[in-house]
Amino acid sequence: MQRWRGLEDIPQDWGRSVVTIGSYDGVHRGHQLIIRHAVDRARELGVPSVVVTFDPHPSEVVRPGSHPPLLAPHHRRAELMADLGVDAVLILPFTTEFSKLSPADFVVKVLVDKLHAKAVVEGPNFRFGHKAAGNVAFLTEQGKTYDFDVEVVDLYVTGAAGGGEPFSSTLTRRLVAEGDVEGAREILGRPHRVEGVVVRGAQRGRELGFPTANVETLPHTAIPADGVYAGWLHTQGEAMPAAISVGTNPQFEGTERTVEAYAIDRVGLDLYGLHVAVDFLAFVRGQAKFDSLEGLLETMAQDVKRCRELVEAYEGE
Repeated sequence: MQRWRGLEDIPQDWGRSVVTIGSYDGVHRGHQLIIRHAVDRARELGVPSVVVTFDPHPSEVVRPGSHPPLLAPHHRRAELMADLGVDAVLILPFTTEFSKLSPADFVVKVLVDKLHAKAVVEGPNFRFGHKAAGNVAFLTEQGKTYDFDVEVVDLYVTGAAGGGEPFSSTLTRRLVAEGDVEGAREILGRPHRVEGVVVRGAQRGRELGFPTANVETLPHTAIPADGVYAGWLHTQGEAMPAAISVGTNPQFEGTERTVEAYAIDRVGLDLYGLHVAVDFLAFVRGQAKFDSLEGLLETMAQDVKRCRELVEAYEGE
């Protein structure tokens, strides 16, 4: 899959293509419907499929300080899109100047002049251009002028997550913030993932017999509520069952919020400086402060046992 950073990265000889545009944070099951439709349509027409997305999130430019927590960084979104069969991802730097492009100018500069769109696939509430003035109806009219079709796909899948609310990135962020990683998993179609580099912490886990990887998460990452979770620690192509702790470590009067993962039944791991990913499978318990160190150690042992069981049960499904 080709990855382009800005319009200037698009090959000069790029021909017609099927395009879909959006933030697509999380590439959840609703997003997947749209992207798969675009991929299928491109194959029918014998042209490549392109996903257009933005960095930073448009809200950060339009309303500084309002950047939402991110469900997936751009490289992860690109991996997920590649798995869906997408041929190219175009990440457009979203600047103040770019935000002022009228819907008509956006169509010409991006869809017509650069991507030579043969079809554009979007959800029903798609908005674009300055002050989000462009919509599907406007895009359809532009398509008649510039020779591209517009196809609308209903992305609003529903399930048990969020009490039956339509799946969305906003709902997923809320569930993650509440610690409902099972609900987030239903929407995403996979466990929620947090990434970062392993850094040195207080090393108390090592002293207590449960050495953890202290993950310095990427900016704006959507981090689950404080507590203990079952999941996986991924690094160097290996997925290790893990007991994951999120919080400030109140047992030792901590103040900084951290994400730490203990690779279950693994001895002698040295992960310092490595980029790792942590997948959150299931919530185990909330953060707590114990009356004694013995009480903490006993609970940690129970946590590890429960996490092992949850991971084994999931892998056995």
